[in-house]
Amino acid sequence: MNIFLSMAGFALASSISPGPVNIVALGAGAQYGFSASMRHVTGATVGFVLLLLLSGLGLHELLSRWPDLTRAIQWCGVAFLLFMAYRLAVDDGRLGADKVVQGPSMMYGAAMQWANPKAWLASLAGMGAYAADGGSMQIFRFAAIYFVICYLAIACWAWAGTFLRQYLNDVRRVRLLNRVMAALLTVSAIYLLYA
Repeated sequence: MNIFLSMAGFALASSISPGPVNIVALGAGAQYGFSASMRHVTGATVGFVLLLLLSGLGLHELLSRWPDLTRAIQWCGVAFLLFMAYRLAVDDGRLGADKVVQGPSMMYGAAMQWANPKAWLASLAGMGAYAADGGSMQIFRFAAIYFVICYLAIACWAWAGTFLRQYLNDVRRVRLLNRVMAALLTVSAIYLLYA
């Protein structure tokens, strides 16, 4: 039983900590409400768990043989973060009810995880720690635990954004929140270039 608690602790620490996916969940909750942001939450969770499963089933071997592929993934992640930061920075600040846009889609959430260096590190480190022997049953148990915790953790960020929504009754405040989130994403991207 202790191994499962340890897996859950690892999943919680890596899922609830701030990162690009959680920043977007917070912003989606603030701009579009909780229900609309759940598409992003679901996509991000499914995308991460798929990455986690593939890492456990041998993707880490492929990346260790071709380190240039790892660097290419990192550059794609940085470019994606900068693109998201740009979109937040130029957003007009109107909340989701006034917009045709329905918030981030499931595919957007899933793609974010695959371009997110934090997700790659968490999946490779987690599988290295909890399923290094390659036993498929252990890999699937870890993925199942991670799915539940990751979903709830990202949903908490979306809920926090929904809570902030009541304070965002002014377009200027929304723009300010968007600029702050854009700055956080830009800092994350710059950090990843030098990490």
